[in-house]
Amino acid sequence: MSNQSYRDSQFLDGLSGEELFSMQIGLTYRDFLVLPGFIDFNPSDVELETRLTKKIKLKRPFVSSPMDTVTESSMAIAQALMGGIGIIHYNNSVEEQVAEVSKVKRFENGFISDPVVLGPKNTIHDLDKIKETLGFTGIPITADGTRNSKLVGIVTNRDIDFERDRSIPVEKVMTTDVITGKAGITLKEANDIIKKEKIGKLPIIDKDGKLVSLVSRSDLKKNKEFPDSSKDENKRLRCGAAVSTLPESRDRVAALYEAGVDVIIIDSAQGNSIYQIEMLQFIKSNFKNLEVIGGNVVTRGQAENLIGAGADGLRIGMGPGSICITQDTMAVGRAQATAVYQTAAHAAKHDVPVIADGGISNIGDIANALAIGASACMMGFMFAGTSEAPGEYFYENGIRLKKYRGMASIEAMKAGGDKRYFNEGQKVKVAQGVSGSVVDRGSILNFIPYLSLGLRLSFQDMGFRSVQDLHKGLREGKLRFERRSESAQAQGSVHSLYSYSAPSLRAE
Repeated sequence: MSNQSYRDSQFLDGLSGEELFSMQIGLTYRDFLVLPGFIDFNPSDVELETRLTKKIKLKRPFVSSPMDTVTESSMAIAQALMGGIGIIHYNNSVEEQVAEVSKVKRFENGFISDPVVLGPKNTIHDLDKIKETLGFTGIPITADGTRNSKLVGIVTNRDIDFERDRSIPVEKVMTTDVITGKAGITLKEANDIIKKEKIGKLPIIDKDGKLVSLVSRSDLKKNKEFPDSSKDENKRLRCGAAVSTLPESRDRVAALYEAGVDVIIIDSAQGNSIYQIEMLQFIKSNFKNLEVIGGNVVTRGQAENLIGAGADGLRIGMGPGSICITQDTMAVGRAQATAVYQTAAHAAKHDVPVIADGGISNIGDIANALAIGASACMMGFMFAGTSEAPGEYFYENGIRLKKYRGMASIEAMKAGGDKRYFNEGQKVKVAQGVSGSVVDRGSILNFIPYLSLGLRLSFQDMGFRSVQDLHKGLREGKLRFERRSESAQAQGSVHSLYSYSAPSLRAE
């Protein structure tokens, strides 16, 4: 019996998505199960490619949350290398956020059209600062220190590693016999020169000897190691950034746009506001090619308002995060599974993807979120304990931990996190989040493959080969669900043992 004939058979147990979520009660990911489908493919046949926004595609449906204990440049780089995307938080100055985005956009390129350059009179100390802030060396030296003048040399690590006096001008240490490529060569031709000459950087110059662009050897290695990387049309890693609805965020958006940010997330705890609508309209009117994700929303009406204002994607969730106490404190919000299903069903009519944000603590939650209509999952808790997350590890009772805090915690609000709440700068702060700690999960570069394999196995059990097929099955009622009681939830997890060892979420 074929997969299609199985699904079209008259023996359909359970409920359709519409039937499950028509019940007048809010559901979480744990309140239901997807019923198994028919398997006629391997886990490796499952395609996890999805859409973040109308125009931006990702190879994997993973987004790291814009929280100051989750996503800065290291996290965003790792996420993009693994096929997802990181959203840089805004608990910082405009300059600091732009610098974080710039580190991501400069990390891996084809032709680097805007290389960092210095002049002959700059010092080795200036090179040290570039390495500290941007994380790389191998700097072209031009006659006047701009990208529009003649190339006169290049400085690499081997030129400066053993120089004790960091005040020496680079003209005294730079390599002047520079191997270059001519403007107009292809990326393959440039890479062939790099391989043949065994050099780290290849400056591309025009007929007048002026620097046009730069190609890096390290990018060759990265392309082989990370074939599913999320990249823009210029072969740079993709990166997102969060902004508030406050008026000063308009200047922040302009600066982030100049830095090459791929997508802006308007970060509001309750996104259905005149302030967010005005911000959406401002961004879409002034930055034509910039994708914007609105939110957070949890109802169809909220979704309609933001889609009408120009949102290219929606962020769904109000209160389900492990560090969030909004539902308890404000008595406002919605159960996350119901919020995702209802908003996704409505947004699909406008071809707008939705991101399930919050309430995810394992692979099953990710699978359920995608099964009920989400195109991607935004996670804070899952990624906060990784080595790429900001902050230092510490030990408590012999367990290696990292700090994790909600942006509405008192601690984060004092650092600027209250910009996502309409509190008008009151001195008295009402917390809607807490500060805590999470267990070390190792590197994102190991953790994402672990999550991806688990997700592929889940798709195989459901009987669907891709996110698109899963959503089609949801719409057509072929994907079947069943509510489960509290006792069924208990029985579906570990039970009846005297003792056991819990599986670790730390991927090795």
